[in-house]
Amino acid sequence: MKNLLAVGALMLQAGLVHAANLPSPVSHDTFPEPDMARVKLGQQLFYDPILSGNKNISCATCHHPKFGSADGVSLSIGEGGIGLGPDRKLPNGVKVENRVPRNAPALWNVGALEYISQFHDGRVEVESDATFGFMTPRNRPLDRLMPSSLSVQALMPLLSQDEMAGVEGENPVADAVDRGNERKGWKILAERVDAIPEYRKQFDALIGADKPVHITDIAIAMAEFINFEFQACESPFDAYLAGDETALNDAEKRGMDLFYGKADCADCHSGTFLSDQDFHAIGVPQFGPGKGDQEEDDRPYVDLGREMVTGDPRDSYRFRTPALRNVALTAPYGHSGAFPTLEGMVRHHLDPVKSLVHYDRKQAILQDVDVIDDWQAYDEGLEVAFIAAAIELEPIALSDSEVDDILAFLNALTDKEAAKGRLGIPETVPSGLPVDR
Repeated sequence: MKNLLAVGALMLQAGLVHAANLPSPVSHDTFPEPDMARVKLGQQLFYDPILSGNKNISCATCHHPKFGSADGVSLSIGEGGIGLGPDRKLPNGVKVENRVPRNAPALWNVGALEYISQFHDGRVEVESDATFGFMTPRNRPLDRLMPSSLSVQALMPLLSQDEMAGVEGENPVADAVDRGNERKGWKILAERVDAIPEYRKQFDALIGADKPVHITDIAIAMAEFINFEFQACESPFDAYLAGDETALNDAEKRGMDLFYGKADCADCHSGTFLSDQDFHAIGVPQFGPGKGDQEEDDRPYVDLGREMVTGDPRDSYRFRTPALRNVALTAPYGHSGAFPTLEGMVRHHLDPVKSLVHYDRKQAILQDVDVIDDWQAYDEGLEVAFIAAAIELEPIALSDSEVDDILAFLNALTDKEAAKGRLGIPETVPSGLPVDR
């Protein structure tokens, strides 16, 4: 009898700890109240190639609903390519300087109020001491107040050579960026939008007919759309958190118990969106062009992650903990998109050093383009050793059935209705340029 009571007490204690670890249900109140006029304007701008230097790529090209708000490849072909996702390629005779150096992050819930920083390395971040309230890269200075980190983030890809701007000599936006005149590049894009009557009419109602469209007006509208369109808060897990104990099946409940217990997933994947909104080194293999200067750096193929923002060596190889709503829709995984399946990403966590050292590069989803060697970082044994030395995770032993249960739980984080899109893809955009469908 005493043994039974002891077991019962332990079970009760475990249950209380488990309940304490579970987040509150996500709701639409977790997000800013949408301004629907800006949301609808932002939808058009998000899908309109007018905001790229050569008018050939939109934000949606690499953040497409077809691929769970990302693009289904490890490292994108951005500016210059045609097509979507793994089918994206370069037209005959067209060359690009390089791939985009990091995996296109999914957009689920990034407009939530708790998001005070953006990007894999958090290089856009709320900063009370900053002139306009946000830290940004030195070559991307703000000149107006912005309402959210997401609206600031929306500005950045527009001037990225590999993502949307193109290279010097191709267009005035790229030329301005090459000369170090980023404000001029943004101004050119804003003037393009301002000159389109259908856009101007919508902006008249928002900013007044007497004011020219500013690039921040465009970014704010796109952020409003992203916040509205990519809210995922009605998954089976959310229903369970709201009190419906039948919302999860037995395997999903076992996976949830492992996630918040033995597997230690919630040490980092905690809180409302299953992210501590912090940065950690977990040893994801590095490949691609890296984040250094191809002309100045001895090792440009390296990516130091958060250290490139903070300058603190303790932040070497740390990247943001990704939020997990709709994670089953957003493969491949990791800052370099190294793992094409969710199971592969989960198993990497079990023994990151072993996974890093024995990584099968065939897992990388990379289109065949003529760029610099993608594998310089991985082929440099010392760099792999540095990444391994920074790893924060301890190995953990889980059985195959336990991994299966965790995967079942992660799939229960899928909001199927959100994945369909709230506004969806517009048939046309005011510029008349083609929409990536």
